[in-house]
Amino acid sequence: MIPIFLFLATFLHLFTTTTAIGVNYGMAADDLPPPSVVANFIKTQTVFDSVKLFDTNPDVLRAFAKTGISLTVTVGNGDIPTLTNTVAARRWVAQHISPFYPQTNIKYICVGSEVLFSKNDDWINNLVPAMRSLHYALVKAGMVDIKVTTAHALNIFRRETVPSLMRFMVGYDLSFFAPVLQFHHRTKSPFMINPYPYFSRDLAGRLNYALFKPNRGVYDKYTRKTYTNMFDALLDSTYSAMKALGYGDVDIAIGETGWPTQGDASSPFATMENSISYNGHVIKEIISGKGTPLMPNRKFETYMFALFNENLKTGPLAEKYWGLFKPDLTPVYNVGLLRQSAPTPAPSNKNFCVPKVDASYAQLQSNLDYACGQGIDCTPIQPAGACYEPNTVRSHAAFAMNSYYRTKGQSYQNCDFAGTGVITTADPSYGNCHYL
Repeated sequence: MIPIFLFLATFLHLFTTTTAIGVNYGMAADDLPPPSVVANFIKTQTVFDSVKLFDTNPDVLRAFAKTGISLTVTVGNGDIPTLTNTVAARRWVAQHISPFYPQTNIKYICVGSEVLFSKNDDWINNLVPAMRSLHYALVKAGMVDIKVTTAHALNIFRRETVPSLMRFMVGYDLSFFAPVLQFHHRTKSPFMINPYPYFSRDLAGRLNYALFKPNRGVYDKYTRKTYTNMFDALLDSTYSAMKALGYGDVDIAIGETGWPTQGDASSPFATMENSISYNGHVIKEIISGKGTPLMPNRKFETYMFALFNENLKTGPLAEKYWGLFKPDLTPVYNVGLLRQSAPTPAPSNKNFCVPKVDASYAQLQSNLDYACGQGIDCTPIQPAGACYEPNTVRSHAAFAMNSYYRTKGQSYQNCDFAGTGVITTADPSYGNCHYL
């Protein structure tokens, strides 16, 4: 395993000056650092140049303002039918995008996620109309550089065959995928897919093929191409299906891909070694820009899954362990995602108290008022103070809650705040704002 670490880390550092990669930032956890800390970490210490979110969390959007990091935000599947109405779409843009744009570099709006996988006809039938309405709303708002897309799970093909013969499912090819691709062609937005070899059928019999390890490969006699890994095969399968509908010129973006580091008995292939092999080789391939057998030298905008482990996720144990970094911002393993000049963050010897990610505005305001009313020094979060920006209740509450916790004895009770506080070793300090 050590040689894999060294090879991939060395390789990736050769490319990080010119090429980068994105990451999915999920927040289904109660032990994560505040968004401002995450944004500063991504900007200053990682090679990530883009972040994909699963909602439009305003605290996260504010945290990434003026960082240069591009963001993808997501519309919930349940909101799709409403957004077919152009008035509702314009209202949505005014509420969720306009307050943050252009200070926050919002690049894509992802309308729903894996909608076809849901088998919900209301979402499926209204997806393209909602995408059109949101595009219209963005144009009317003067935000023509924000593109609209949607992410697809790769259960979208008719049957498993060689990549050149892959086609979209009958019944959805012309009624669903053709309009989706026509929209992307017209608006110059990417067709986004979530390729996960980890979830492929018969993984036990094709594990080496999925992990980029030595294997006999898959020969496509129609193109005379040999595939030595499943990742390339999935990308070329997608391209072939798109080309068959006349849209081979539409860009392909990878919205999610990854491999979990641990699981229970139901997930025997969720291991650290397998995660290192898959994620390391995918990152190497994407950053190299070598493309695939059918798309040589083609670069794919890619968002790795995921930034952190998420301990509140439901389902099999493996669902909690897709993270590339721990809550203290140290890497789970090294595949070259830290900048070459950045030292690996070390866990702090100090503990800090920050709000839980699901703490409401009212709870945060109450925590802020209480902490500052107990005699702690809140002048740094007053106007012109070192911690005044970002001027949000969450940011100010985080500073006040931590100051209260640090000055009142640092017991767990001092960070409870009616169940809305959490203790972390990740230092929330940023810029000239220094937490006690």
